[in-house]
Amino acid sequence: MLKSKKLFFAVLVFFAVSAVANTSGALWASPQKDTAQRAGGAEPATRELLVYAIINEDHIKALADLFTQQTGVKVSYFRAATGDLINRVKAEQGRPQADILIGGDSANHVSLAEAGALQAYTSKTVPAIPAFTRAADGSWTGFCVLTLGIGVNEQRFKEKYPGKAYPQTWDELNDPVFKGELIFTDPAASSTGYLFLQSQLQRLGGERGWDYFKRLTPLAAQLPASGGAPPRLIGTGEYTLAVAYVHALQQYVAQGYPVKIIIPPKTVASFDAISIVKGGPNEVNARRFVDFILSKEAQELFASLSYTIPVNPEAKPLEGAISIDKLDVLDYDFDLAGSQRDAVLNRWQNEVLK
Repeated sequence: MLKSKKLFFAVLVFFAVSAVANTSGALWASPQKDTAQRAGGAEPATRELLVYAIINEDHIKALADLFTQQTGVKVSYFRAATGDLINRVKAEQGRPQADILIGGDSANHVSLAEAGALQAYTSKTVPAIPAFTRAADGSWTGFCVLTLGIGVNEQRFKEKYPGKAYPQTWDELNDPVFKGELIFTDPAASSTGYLFLQSQLQRLGGERGWDYFKRLTPLAAQLPASGGAPPRLIGTGEYTLAVAYVHALQQYVAQGYPVKIIIPPKTVASFDAISIVKGGPNEVNARRFVDFILSKEAQELFASLSYTIPVNPEAKPLEGAISIDKLDVLDYDFDLAGSQRDAVLNRWQNEVLK
């Protein structure tokens, strides 16, 4: 009898230690702990949230800390590259490990929605957020704007073109006087460059779009392969004008470089998005986190770290950045851009660069 009691208590100790180890060990060791509660119809009692993050680790940590401060909900996160996390969410369907996927272009979230991996949710917390920043079916919500603009090194511009006004439109950029002072990325090597090429083809339509680039490309001093090169080259004063993502240009503004950002009418905008993973262990807290990400405080915090444009019009953008309600956005067809990619780049190589 004494031996049986000792064995019984040993088993209890073993399971107690195992439970502690599972709680404090691997990040995703016990994401399904509230399944029984949900199966019985009860609301999950957990105070946790599990996040897959494509955004920078410093950024998700800052957001997670603020969310925990406001709600008391503990946030665990796993940061990895876009492709890795998209594939992981798909692979985990039926037994999802995470509650939230944050970051990555909306197109990646569309692919997950089509695979049935996302839970629809449309936040009602901030109704002023423009409808075009989120999926009509609620499968994803854009939380920051990534848009193209024109960067101007103000000091070099004044030296090169005294008395001349800055170009305010895409068409004004196509001025022969700017020959040798303009840079934009190679569409065949850079997604930023392809976005610029395709957006102008869609803005102008057909042959007018191709004619635009046949006149613009000879003005370019170079066509770098990296989207980060044009902001750096005008920031340091090597060239005068650049086409680049606004948030990349904004970094140089924040560092004190003499860079002016112009967002022309009919610019192209895409969004980093946030989605709720279907069947995740903490759906209630996942909805709270989406609401939080769209809040003024979270939007301003993220903008201060990433230099992106907030989708919440109430959130103050960084100095020099434009508010989303002031953007004149092109009705851009991302599906068309994807389906035409090979044909468009072939024509770029054979007709524009010949």
